[in-house]
Amino acid sequence: DVDGNRFVDLGGGFGVANAGHAHPAVAAAVASQASQLMHAMGDVHPPRVKVELLEALAARFPGGAAARAVLGSSGSDAVETALKTAQLATGRAGLIAFEGGYHGLTLGALDATARPAFRAPFAERLAERTVFARYGDLADVERCADTAGFAIGAVLVEPVQGRGGERVPPAGFLRALRGLCDARGWLLIADEVYTGFGRTGRLFACEHEGVVPDLLCLAKGLASGMPISACVGRREVMDAWPTSTGEALHTQTFLGHPPGCAAALASLRALEDEKLVERAAELGRQALDWLEANVSTHPAVREVRGLGLMIGIECRTAEAAASACAGALERGYILLPSGDQASVLSVTPPL
Repeated sequence: DVDGNRFVDLGGGFGVANAGHAHPAVAAAVASQASQLMHAMGDVHPPRVKVELLEALAARFPGGAAARAVLGSSGSDAVETALKTAQLATGRAGLIAFEGGYHGLTLGALDATARPAFRAPFAERLAERTVFARYGDLADVERCADTAGFAIGAVLVEPVQGRGGERVPPAGFLRALRGLCDARGWLLIADEVYTGFGRTGRLFACEHEGVVPDLLCLAKGLASGMPISACVGRREVMDAWPTSTGEALHTQTFLGHPPGCAAALASLRALEDEKLVERAAELGRQALDWLEANVSTHPAVREVRGLGLMIGIECRTAEAAASACAGALERGYILLPSGDQASVLSVTPPL
C-alpha cells in the first residue's frame, strides 16, 4: 500500500487475478501490444489480436459446440449482450433469475440482479421483466414461470453464486435446469463472470455437471487484471443477430481493446501451461478440508462451503464477518464479506 505494507490478497481482486497480480507473461503481453497498437476500431477494422481471442474463446466453449462471441469491457457488458441475444433469438424478453443473484449494475443487468439495495434507487428505470426463483429449487423455477405474467425466453444462473455468498446449488441442479429449459423452449444463460477460467476447479463451473449453456457470460479472470469480457454462445443462437447494414446494433468504442485481448490470450496460456485449473481443484479441496476441521466449529461460524478456490465462510452475524475482515487486514490479509447480509467471508485467491 502507500505506506509500504505488503498484503496477501485472499480475494484475488474480486476474483479477477486468476493467474495472479501482474503475472509476468500477462504484463509482457500488455506492454508488447500497447507498443504496437493501443486502440483499434474493433467492429470496423478488427485487429488480429481480437480475432485470435474470439477464436480462442469459441474453441473453449463447453461441449465443443460451434460458437461465436461478442467482446465487452465488464461483466455487466457480457450479461447485457446475453440478454439482448436471448430476446433476439426467442422473441421473448421475460427472464428467470435467482434470489441472491448478482449480474451487474447496468440497467439491463440490474433488472436481473436480485438485491433490493441495488435495485430500489433505480426502480422506475427497470424493465421489470425478471422473476426471481429460489436458488437451487427447480420446482420454484417452474412456479415463477407459470405466474410471471409475461412470456419467459431465458433463465440466467450463476453455477455458484459469487456476491450472493459463495452459494453452491444442490448436485444435479444445473443439469436439471438445462433439461427444463429444453422442455420449455427457454435459453440457458450461464453467468460465469466470477466462476470462469478455473476458479472452481474446471475451466467453467458448468462443466462440473457436463452442462452446455446456450450463452456464457465471461469477465473477471478472463485477462487476470485487464478490463475485458465476453458473451460466448452457440452459433445458432448468436446467429439471431442480424447482419450489419452500416451500424452495429450492439457495440462500444473500446470493444476488443487490443491490450486487453493480448492480456486475455496470455492469461489463458498461463492457466494451461501452469495447470492452474487443476491446481485450483486440488488446493480448493485441501482448503475446504482444513477449514472444515479447524474453522467450521468456531462459535461464530455457521457453515464452510465452496467449490475449487471459490470458498465461503458463513458467519452467524454480519458483525462477526466484519470483525474477521478487520482482524485479517491488521495481520496483512485482504478478505472481503459477501452475501445479502454481508455475513460470508469470501475466499477467492489467485489460483
